[in-house]
Amino acid sequence: MQEVPPQPVGNVNVWQPPAPTNGGVTAAGAVDEPTLPPPPPSPAYGYAPQPYPPVYGYAAPPPYPYAQPQQRRYNGFAISSCVLRLIWIYGIGSILALVFGCIARRQIRDTGDNGGGLAIAGIVLGWLGAAFMVLAIIGLALSSSTPSYGL
Repeated sequence: MQEVPPQPVGNVNVWQPPAPTNGGVTAAGAVDEPTLPPPPPSPAYGYAPQPYPPVYGYAAPPPYPYAQPQQRRYNGFAISSCVLRLIWIYGIGSILALVFGCIARRQIRDTGDNGGGLAIAGIVLGWLGAAFMVLAIIGLALSSSTPSYGL
């Protein structure tokens, strides 16, 4: 009976050169050619990284070393002022637009938020709405006190 050689332990994919026979000389007297080792194993996933080919013309831009600046946010009071200027419920929307616009201007000056134009639009149109409300009250007061002379 033949003896079974023991099985290798560990990595079985390791290449080992064949053992030379008769010192590298075959039975016909020719010298065996030395065998080359196999190529190195390929990477686990995909191809190995290759160097980029030379680029002619413009050089690639440098990578961005700094983080992109944060975009400034709009002030909430400025947005509220701009929305409330459109709502005219017996003048309350205009007054609130005026108040919120003034608060927004002060906060924008202190924090540097966006929305200065919205706050100014709310203030201006808030004043216009308040002036319209005052004129409407004066017009109603004058129309009710005018005598009708029986016409």
